[in-house]
Amino acid sequence: MTPRFALARLRTLGTTATLLFLLRWLLICGLIGAMAGTASAGFLVALDWATRWREAHLWVLALLPVAGLLIGGAYHYFGNSVVRGNNLILDEIHRPSQRLPLRMVPLVLGGTLATHLFGGSAGREGTAVQMGAALADQLTRWLGLRPRDRRLLLIAGMSAGFASVFGTPLAGAVFGLEVFLLGSIRYEAVLPSFLAAVMADFVTRAWGVGHTHYPTLDELPLTPLLLGCTLVAGALFGLAARSFATLTHTISKVFSRIAYPPLRPVVGGVLVAGLLWAVGPVRFGGLGVPVIVEAFQHPLAPTDWALKLVLTALTLGCGFKGGEVTPLFFIGAALGSALAVVLPLPVALLAAMGFVGVFAGAANTPLACTLMGLELFGAHAGVYLALACVVAYLFSGHHGIYGSQVVGQAKHLRLGRQQGRPLNELP
Repeated sequence: MTPRFALARLRTLGTTATLLFLLRWLLICGLIGAMAGTASAGFLVALDWATRWREAHLWVLALLPVAGLLIGGAYHYFGNSVVRGNNLILDEIHRPSQRLPLRMVPLVLGGTLATHLFGGSAGREGTAVQMGAALADQLTRWLGLRPRDRRLLLIAGMSAGFASVFGTPLAGAVFGLEVFLLGSIRYEAVLPSFLAAVMADFVTRAWGVGHTHYPTLDELPLTPLLLGCTLVAGALFGLAARSFATLTHTISKVFSRIAYPPLRPVVGGVLVAGLLWAVGPVRFGGLGVPVIVEAFQHPLAPTDWALKLVLTALTLGCGFKGGEVTPLFFIGAALGSALAVVLPLPVALLAAMGFVGVFAGAANTPLACTLMGLELFGAHAGVYLALACVVAYLFSGHHGIYGSQVVGQAKHLRLGRQQGRPLNELP
């Protein structure tokens, strides 16, 4: 065999292997996208119904402690192995041990719908991500896949769930790549993540399920003054994200002192219901999407973001189910909108910067959040959105909503000793 022939042979083998890899994951991610997209579509329809029914029957808020008992009891007796939710998925990516139980899907779906139906302040991302990852993980057995493929399946499932519930395939794909390892990205999962995210989003839309539309931002030249204002706003968004994560974990530790787990959301439900009656059950309960949309139109009260922060931290910290991301959108958009009174930036731009910036700081996913900003608000203000996400990511420190997130690369040299450790083990 001549050297030239051998080289041509190697090139042919490399191309063939790449093609087989592409076709293999195209099939697998088609299945993941179909399952995650369909699950998200059904979830979004049910969630919309639960929200409209609750707002038409506000008396149901009085039953929030009862809903807490049902949710806590269901997880205590039937879902103790999946009660950690997203953190369980991250642990399985870092240290694979056993397949995610399929019962994670109905438990988190039912728990989230009950939380929203009875007025709890929670989101939807956690539910979609958990359903996507749990459904994807079943393919390990159904298709007889090798253990080394399982990590890619879980990442693809997370990407599919996130992309389909928000209608942001690019952000969803990068979220799955970025979320489990702070400061690093696993590039071997790039193809599965993007394929699963795009297909899941397509399936959800094919079911006729739409998403909230936000205004497209106008182009604004970057001047030294506006750059400084953007950096200040980004820092505030990062501190807000850090406060949310810290408060949620603190409340969770306080409620863990209640020996019987099903009672934790009962006690928490009494507190959440009381606070909501005092500040406004329609405005601050559930997702709060109307308030998010309002934040783009005029400056909101400077207390709106703080009230949502406290109510969501209490709802999730005591044991109710749902995600953190949409409430973080509320917190960020409301904070950015309020800053329009003191910062010389358009209110819609500040609301958009807070929308993605607080999420970037809390989830430690600045790239995914930048892409989300571009997908939702257009590319004209991309520089502002990116700077807000990056600065918020920096100022949130090694804190976040996902305790099992591992520090892959420290945010700066002074935190270098914390590399390789999960966030829940850091001081």
